[in-house]
Amino acid sequence: MDDMFRFADDFGPARIIHIYRPSLALKAIVVIDNTACGASIGGVRLAPDVSVEECFRLARAMTWKNAAAGLPHGGGKAVIFGDPRMAATAKEQMIRAFAGSIRDIADYIPGPDMGTDEQCMAWVKDEIGRAVGLPSALGGIPLDEIGATGFGLAACVDVAREFIGLDLKGARIAVQGFGAVGKHAARFLAQKGALLVAASDTGGTLADPSGLDVGALIALKETGQSLHDHGNGSKLAADAILDVDCDIWIPAARPDVVRADNVSRLRTRLMPQGANIPCTPEAEQALHERGVLVVPDFIANAGGVICASVEYRGGTQRAAFDYIDERIRANVRAVLEDSRRRKALPRAAAVMLAGRRVREAIKSRRWR
Repeated sequence: MDDMFRFADDFGPARIIHIYRPSLALKAIVVIDNTACGASIGGVRLAPDVSVEECFRLARAMTWKNAAAGLPHGGGKAVIFGDPRMAATAKEQMIRAFAGSIRDIADYIPGPDMGTDEQCMAWVKDEIGRAVGLPSALGGIPLDEIGATGFGLAACVDVAREFIGLDLKGARIAVQGFGAVGKHAARFLAQKGALLVAASDTGGTLADPSGLDVGALIALKETGQSLHDHGNGSKLAADAILDVDCDIWIPAARPDVVRADNVSRLRTRLMPQGANIPCTPEAEQALHERGVLVVPDFIANAGGVICASVEYRGGTQRAAFDYIDERIRANVRAVLEDSRRRKALPRAAAVMLAGRRVREAIKSRRWR
């Protein structure tokens, strides 16, 4: 019994739900972490190696992210065990079956995440009538298509650079995970004058100290090819992205990619976390001690959920971008100033900010 509550603390999780449909080979987990601020919003992740712990940690990150952004939503997350590259018909069947299984979990609003996209959310919406990150044809703001999270990361970097005296013009950036988040972060930062010197995907790392053509790489990825299919640059192993000498290193892939056993390989000055929980606590501590400025995930990558919340309330794409820019800039500055003042890790300052807002919301709830 005790093991079932190993994640429990003052904030949650309120519910951990296991879903199993053997006839469809559907195995999934939903974690509703905290709904003091409102119904939870959180993405649906599709991957073969997800777990209860990962789902909880991601749900907690969403609790902090939504609270820090001042959104009327709590934190939740769903993970589905499966290969995101499965045949389209099988994927549709699995997503629709998952949607049917969460029909009665009314305080969970699903959105896209790793392995799922706007089309997946369209299937969910069709099944149960609620989802965010929908295709524009259904009145949604397709956050992955427009790069909402990447836009927010660029705003984050624009504020954080002031704290280390970094000029964005000519700043060297490396992106781990050149997908829906990473490619747009590179695009928006390149527009501000930064230079992409390395990027990685599941096929490997592509590096060029003189700079890579961001537009060409995005076009390549949109055809379904790997970065290694590009004609220019050095082709390296996937984990070689850790060794690239750069000013800004953006993790935009899986959790815990930077750990105690590989953190010493990083050569950067700034890490805005595009992925959720990309570093272990030990790795973040080590980076802090080395003087590397780490902007925590739920502060840096909140652009996607801000966009989703605006969409859910019928807002426009322009309104979403304005709110993303306003909230992320304000939160990054508040967190980094508090971190510097208290000589604490930025994550500790960020959790204090978000936790304070959740506690205020809890006061108005009947069941606390």
